[in-house]
Amino acid sequence: MVSVQLSSALSMPLIEEAGPAGTAWLRLSLGAVVFLAIGGARLRGIRRADLPVLFALGATTGLMTVAFLAAIERIPLGTTVAIEFLGPLTVAAVRSSSRRTLAWPALALAGVVVLTQPWHGEVNAPGVAFAVLAAVGWGGYILLTQRVGDRYAGVTGLAVTIPVAAVATAVVGLPQAAPHLTVDALAWAALLALLMPVLPMALEMLALRRMTHTAFGTLMALEPGFGALLGFAILDQALSPAQVAGISLVVIAGAAAQLGGRREDAPALSPAAEVSVG
Repeated sequence: MVSVQLSSALSMPLIEEAGPAGTAWLRLSLGAVVFLAIGGARLRGIRRADLPVLFALGATTGLMTVAFLAAIERIPLGTTVAIEFLGPLTVAAVRSSSRRTLAWPALALAGVVVLTQPWHGEVNAPGVAFAVLAAVGWGGYILLTQRVGDRYAGVTGLAVTIPVAAVATAVVGLPQAAPHLTVDALAWAALLALLMPVLPMALEMLALRRMTHTAFGTLMALEPGFGALLGFAILDQALSPAQVAGISLVVIAGAAAQLGGRREDAPALSPAAEVSVG
């Protein structure tokens, strides 16, 4: 969580220079190089029947990344993460065996309303729309990542999905980034790629094989808090007491929805899955 939000906060200078889509493309492209170097040797073991899921996860990852960076360009980091968190929280609640958990996304949504304070008439509609799009992407990412993790351990799946994400984002990202491909920009993008997607996505792929959708989606409940904290510490994005209360509602909703633990139905891995992150 810290790595993801730190990468987001540190991406702002590159976003100002290369644009959100350009930044997303650079991060994903450099991340793809790392994942191919680690897991590329096992790609021969990828089953053709799994390619649609792998390609769908790659496209979803690209969409989520571009939408999120476009959102933080327009609205505070903490606000963006709180809205985006509605995606995994809804996945957790809908897939839970208890109908009572459906109340938690509603509570989180109330927190987002308090956070954005639309009654003041100062809501950045495009920023909120991009954050909502990122929420949809994050929800789909969780569902697809667990399916990929069920088949391929370690980074084998990511050696396909992240290059697909890089190619998908190149359509809008390359034109933005091309005029700014300096040595300094590439070095900064490489650091950002290490923070996200390399470390978090590799670890999430392992976690989602061992956990339920519910557990993973709700264990990320502290994401909005970390986003707000790093937004304040690095980007000087202070929040009012009411906005802090709104983020707190989102965090509480996520924590309260925790119902799962280790998965009991993880299927046998593909032979291509015998490589691990380490």
